[in-house]
Amino acid sequence: MKLTYTKIETDRTGSPPFSRQQIADFLFHQLEQYGDKKHAIVKCIGYAYGDRPGQDGFVLVAHQKSEILGAVIMNQTNMGDYIPENILVYIAVHAKTRGLGIGKELMKQVIKLSRGDIALHVEPDNPARYLYEKLGFTNKYLEMRLLKK
Repeated sequence: MKLTYTKIETDRTGSPPFSRQQIADFLFHQLEQYGDKKHAIVKCIGYAYGDRPGQDGFVLVAHQKSEILGAVIMNQTNMGDYIPENILVYIAVHAKTRGLGIGKELMKQVIKLSRGDIALHVEPDNPARYLYEKLGFTNKYLEMRLLKK
């Protein structure tokens, strides 16, 4: 399967091949039980595109012509001296093309395109965890959260 991988750093200049909404819709549907609400995904894209000072990152889209088959959102933390410089926030591959190596290629590309260390969160039962481990990701910390509602 011949795919194109397109890195999008902003939509304020030029016209990227996919809109924020198209990317968010794709991720929302393909992340299934591992995803978030659509407005959170759109907010994450805004962070990657640098909507506010101190925000930065990029989106990488795997596509065949105008059909998105995979996408990653990478946010830069700007805190490289004490936590990883990058957080891989979302990655998904279209259900009809899973198992064909698209996720692995997306990961290889974002690792190459990113400067500095990369952190990501993965649910213990998510099968993608094994791909991340094969690519060298380790579990250094136990994450703890206090949810204030």
